Amino acid sequence: MILIIAEKPSLARNIVAGIGKMDKKNGYFIGGDYIVSWAFGHLFSLVDIETYTGSGNTQWTLESLPCFPSEFRFELKRGADKKVDSGVKRQFEIIEKLINRPDVDTVVNAGDADREGEIIVRLCIKYALKGTKAQKRLWLPDQTPETVRKALAEMKDETDYDNLAEEGFARTFIDWLYGVNLTRYATIRSGKLLRVGRVIVPIVRAIYERDIEIRSFKPDIYYALISSAKTHGEKVELTSKHRFDKDKLADAEALAAKYNEAGATVTAVESKTSVILSGKLYSLSTLQNVLGKKYKMSMGDSLKIIQKLYEDGYLTYPRTNSEYLATAEKDKIRSILTNVSKLGYPVRFKDSKYIFDDSKIESHSALTPTYKIPAAGALTEKEKQVYSTVFRRFVAVFCSEECKADKSEIKICVGTPDSPLEEFSLKGTVIREAGWTKYDDYSGKDKVLPSLQVGEAVKINFTPTEKQTTPPKHYTIETLNNYLKNPFKDDKARARELEEAGEVDDADDYRAIFEGLELGTEATRTGIIDNARKSGYINLKKDVYTILDDGEYLINSLERLGISMDKYKTSEMGKALKRVFRGEITASDSVKLAEREISEIFKNGGTSPIPERVDTGSLGEIVGKCPVCGKNVIRGRVGYGCMGYTDGCKFRIRLSICKKTVPIGELRRMLATGSTAKLTGFISKTGKMFSAKLKLDGAKIVFDFD
Repeated sequence: MILIIAEKPSLARNIVAGIGKMDKKNGYFIGGDYIVSWAFGHLFSLVDIETYTGSGNTQWTLESLPCFPSEFRFELKRGADKKVDSGVKRQFEIIEKLINRPDVDTVVNAGDADREGEIIVRLCIKYALKGTKAQKRLWLPDQTPETVRKALAEMKDETDYDNLAEEGFARTFIDWLYGVNLTRYATIRSGKLLRVGRVIVPIVRAIYERDIEIRSFKPDIYYALISSAKTHGEKVELTSKHRFDKDKLADAEALAAKYNEAGATVTAVESKTSVILSGKLYSLSTLQNVLGKKYKMSMGDSLKIIQKLYEDGYLTYPRTNSEYLATAEKDKIRSILTNVSKLGYPVRFKDSKYIFDDSKIESHSALTPTYKIPAAGALTEKEKQVYSTVFRRFVAVFCSEECKADKSEIKICVGTPDSPLEEFSLKGTVIREAGWTKYDDYSGKDKVLPSLQVGEAVKINFTPTEKQTTPPKHYTIETLNNYLKNPFKDDKARARELEEAGEVDDADDYRAIFEGLELGTEATRTGIIDNARKSGYINLKKDVYTILDDGEYLINSLERLGISMDKYKTSEMGKALKRVFRGEITASDSVKLAEREISEIFKNGGTSPIPERVDTGSLGEIVGKCPVCGKNVIRGRVGYGCMGYTDGCKFRIRLSICKKTVPIGELRRMLATGSTAKLTGFISKTGKMFSAKLKLDGAKIVFDFD
C-alpha cells in the first residue's frame, strides 16, 4: 500500500478525485493501492525557550537570553490555552497508526509544492514513522484530477527535495531565533510588546522612512524652460532638460532668449508600424499589484481567494515568483488553449522566450488558468474578479490577433545640427489594430504628433515656467511589492526609458530573487504584511500604506536598542538561505550566521538601561557657526543646515548618521572644537555596530576611530 499524506483536507480530497473511487474512513481515505490522509497545515511547531532552559517560569527575563538551542525541537501544535490542540493530536495519531501499518511500504509527501509544504509533511513522517520505508514526493503544480494522475505516475524520491527541505528548516530556525530572542529582548527593555522579526521590521521601516520623507518634505520652487508655440497651426510642446533654482530666474530667462534666437529645426522623422506585446503572465505579487490597484483588494484577501481558486482546481499553484512558463509545460498549455478556444477566444500556441523561459523560474511557473473552467454561478463576485484577471491575461498573452500601432518619433534641434544647444525627441503612438487589448487592460493611450517634415523650421517661444517640487508618494500595494522584490534596484530613470520603449529587462529582478536579495518571499510576504497590520504598525486604506504610531515607536525603539533589522541585514541572511537551497552551505551554517548577528546585539546592548530619547533641538534652534561660510547653522525639519544656503553654501548635517541620531549638544561641541566625544551606536551598511568620534574635515563630517 502507498500512504499519501496531504498538507490539508482539501488537497487530500483533490488527490482522491484524481485517484478515483475510495472509501472514506475516520481521518483518511482508502481504496486500491492507496491510503490518503492529511495534516491541518502545521501539526508541529518549535518549542519555546522555557523548554530548552528547563524553567517552569513562563515570565520573560533577560537572564534566559539569548537562547541558541544546540538542536531545535518540535512539539505538537498548542492552542491559545497552551495545551496541545485535541484535533491536532487526534489527526497525528491517525497518521502514526497508518504509517506504521505492515502493508504500507511507501510513504508520499503531498505537502503544497513549496518549502513550507515540504517540511510540514516531513515533520509528520519524522515523528510518526517507526522504522524505515520508501519515501516519495507528490509535486502538484495545480490540483486538477488530470494533474494528480500525471504526478502520481511521475513521483520522484523524497531525497530529490532535500535541499528544498534544508532551506525550509533553515528559514524556520532562523525566524525563530530572531523572532523569539529579539521580541523578548525589545519588549523587556522597552516595557511594551514589540514584535521583532527578520522581515517584518524592514517592511515597517520602509513604510516609516517613506512617511517621514513625506512629512519632512518642504516644497520648493524651480523654473523649467517650456515652449508651446504653434507650427502650421499645431502646438509643438518642448520642455528643456535644464532646471533652474528659484533664485536663478535671470539665468533661465537668458537661456530662453538664447534658444529663441537660435531657432529650431526638424532633424528626423521616423514612423513605423510595431507590434505591442501584452503584459507578462502573473507571478503572485504582480497579480496582487493589479488586484490592489484595480479592486482595492488587500494582499491578505487576494491571496485567500487565489488559494481557494487553486484548491478548487481553477488556477495553478499561487505562491510563484515567476512570470514565465517552463518549457516542459508546452503540451499542457496547448491543452488549456484548446479549452479556451472552445469558449470563443482567438488564441493560439506561441513558442516564445517572452513566455517560456526556464532561466526565470526558481520552483514554480507563472499563474495560469487550468483546463478546468468554472461553470456559471460557481464563483463569488470577488472570485470572478481574481479568476478573470488571470484568465484575461492568459488570453492576451496567447491571443492570435496582434495589437498593432503606428509609432512615430520626431527629433528637433535647437541651434544647428552641427552645433546643437539642445535636442528634443517627441514620441507618439496610435493603435491601429486592438488585438489583445480587447481582452486585457491596456494602459497606453493614443498620442498623435504634429505633421512636420525633415529640415522644416519649428516655431519656438521658450519661457521660464514656475514649477513646484512634489513630495515622494506613499507606498501602495504595487510599489511596496516591487520594492520588497528588489530593494536595491535604484536605476529608475533607465527602467522608465526601457518601459516606455516596451523593452523592460527584468533580469535584475530575477537575479535579486534567485540570490535572496528580496525581503520575504512570495510564500511569506503577504502573511508578514498582514501581521504588521494586525499589530497596529501600518495601515492600509484602499491600496495605500501608511505608518501608525506603534510602527514609529517600534522603529525608534529598535534604533535606540541598537537592533538594526534593515534591508541590508535581512537580504544578507536571504542570500545565505539561497545558498542552503543550492547546497553550498548547510542549514546549520546559516543558523550560526544568525546566532552571530544576534550575539552582537546582546553584546552591544546587554542589560544596560534603555537610552533616553535623544535631544535634537527644536526647529530654528542655532547649533553653531558654519565651518564653510561662518553663518549660523540651525535645526531644520530633517537635519541641520547653514543659513548661508541663499548664497550657495551647502553645508548640512543629517539628523541621523549611520542609523544613529546624534545629540544636538555633541554637534555644538563639533562645530566649536572640531570634534565630538566618542559616540556609540553607529551602524554600518552591513549592519555592524561601531563607535567613533565625528570630526570636521573642511566642509565634510568624517569618522575618527582614534
